[in-house]
Amino acid sequence: MTSKNITAATLIAVMSGGVAFAQENPPSSATFVDAKGEQSGTAELTTPAAGGVLIRMEISGLPASQWVAVHVHETGECDASTQHESAGGHFNPGSKSHGYQSSDGPHAGDMPNQYVGADGVLRTEIHNPMISLDKNETGVIGRALMVHAKPDDYKSQPSGDAGQRLACGVIR
Repeated sequence: MTSKNITAATLIAVMSGGVAFAQENPPSSATFVDAKGEQSGTAELTTPAAGGVLIRMEISGLPASQWVAVHVHETGECDASTQHESAGGHFNPGSKSHGYQSSDGPHAGDMPNQYVGADGVLRTEIHNPMISLDKNETGVIGRALMVHAKPDDYKSQPSGDAGQRLACGVIR
């Protein structure tokens, strides 16, 4: 590695709050649309050196001051006219049961609940070690990120009783 590369890697680490990113896969993004089909936020996805995918999201127009579920869904289609049902079920390449409290879980698309601020904006960073930023078996390029109206209960099959699909973004 040249000193120029070390400097760039250091700059990336400093700008990202101290998390170093691998250069194997370029960053990806998603633009969220709400239940009306209007743009409501964005996500930036990167590959940290430790593996998995780091997802940084900012989405507005969500229920204020409450927990919501966030998942990766199998199909990269966010059709508001179907209440985002077009995104299919949770991304589950390992054919696991849903939820962190399931003895045979979780799905690769399961992620921890996130808290929406009093302003109705979700600002978060989630590391998912079960997915990759490519088109391989665990890859999420071309799939959808989904925010639901309720928190995931981490056990109900097949989707954690997370409620209505409020915001959907295709990962590109």
